[in-house]
Amino acid sequence: MTARVLVVDDNLPNVKLLEARLSTEYYEVVTASNGADALAICARGECDIVLLDVMMPGMNGFEVCRRLKADPLTAHIPVVMVTALDQTSDRLMGLEAGADDFLTKPIDEAALLARVRSLARLRLSLDELRMRAMRAAKMGIGKSFDSAAVETGLGGRVLVVDDRRSSAGTIYGALKDLHEVEVEPDASEALIEGAAGGYDLLIVSLSLEAYDGLRLCSQIRSIEATRELPILAIAEPEERVRMLRCLDLGVNDYLLRPIERHELVARVRTQLRRKRYADNLREKVEASLEMAVVDALTGLHNRRFFDGVFPSLMEEAKRKARPLSVMMFDIDHFKSVNDAHGHEAGDRLLQGLAGRVRALVRGSDMFCRLSGDEFVILMPDTRVDVGAKVAERVRAGVAGAAFPIGKSRSLSTTISIGLAESAHAGPDLLREADRALYRSKEGGRNRVFVDTPAEQSGKFTGFRVVRTG
Repeated sequence: MTARVLVVDDNLPNVKLLEARLSTEYYEVVTASNGADALAICARGECDIVLLDVMMPGMNGFEVCRRLKADPLTAHIPVVMVTALDQTSDRLMGLEAGADDFLTKPIDEAALLARVRSLARLRLSLDELRMRAMRAAKMGIGKSFDSAAVETGLGGRVLVVDDRRSSAGTIYGALKDLHEVEVEPDASEALIEGAAGGYDLLIVSLSLEAYDGLRLCSQIRSIEATRELPILAIAEPEERVRMLRCLDLGVNDYLLRPIERHELVARVRTQLRRKRYADNLREKVEASLEMAVVDALTGLHNRRFFDGVFPSLMEEAKRKARPLSVMMFDIDHFKSVNDAHGHEAGDRLLQGLAGRVRALVRGSDMFCRLSGDEFVILMPDTRVDVGAKVAERVRAGVAGAAFPIGKSRSLSTTISIGLAESAHAGPDLLREADRALYRSKEGGRNRVFVDTPAEQSGKFTGFRVVRTG
């Protein structure tokens, strides 16, 4: 998996060394010798990952990282601090500035490449979400990226999977005042709880006594419900190979024992901030998808949804030899409502009618607004005689009470309904339902007409009137 890696260091030999090693692995390398240039490159979207030296003249790496994470346009870019500083306080400063990891010089090439591969996968999935969310923002669905810079990363639900009491107690004690923390010593139970518990983060010990921690991480990633759930692995210092392997399996971060409380808190906060950022993007994407198939005025499915689902329902009905009924209706004399009371009153009538009819149809029925005052209800696995009963319930429900259209104003109305079934109409089901609707209006309105099998055989005997209002 390739990525564009920005190497930021004022020491040219260090830059050349990293550039040569990353290029060997087919990464595209961009370089900068100071913080200002690095910020400009990131702002232009010319990199996917940043390898950032700390000790630089002018603006040090900590400040560069803070500025990147404070800007909604660059907050999503993963940052790895690469420096000769190796004290716990230095790591904490980097993590608190927003860095995703902190690697010390001389660089362990295997660890560096494992981390870059891991972050490249993360960035790839985030980029797809970002592009979709940006399209949603252009449609007016919120501002997708503003929350990234203000998210605290606190108050998460954390599940700790560790079967050693002292180790689990240390983790619990460090996090309990900042997050909702639960401990599960049994790996099999943790797998079930993780899928059903609504957690924000899993902390998994790779040194479980009764289970292979790496296998557990792999299983978490293979289950749909936990595929995107962040995992923080806890490893022993001598477990270097397993530690790097866990990154390749999709683990988001790791921490070596003995656990340093403040570093644990900082790494947990980083993972929660990233998860909430991704969740925010997904919400925007889902909202844009919903907007694309939902009518803004009535909240019903729109014509785009209908055009997408109707052919597949027809094909399924044919393949399984199951009935599909279609009910089409519109409001009697709707134009006169707009003419006499105004379009705002007409809109309120449409909204009220949509809400009332939605309550009258069955849960399996698909209720759509095609255009104006024209509606259609798709009824899978429904024969026309059952559909006719639903249609009559809808007709009577609309005619039974007036609709509020303004302050202290209400309006009574009726609808005309046409009904057809796939077993009778075949591929012309929608056209036959529309034809039945026309006959309903022609016959006096406020009634249900159903097409008949006899008509489909070429012996037209008219439409059957189910009910006249």
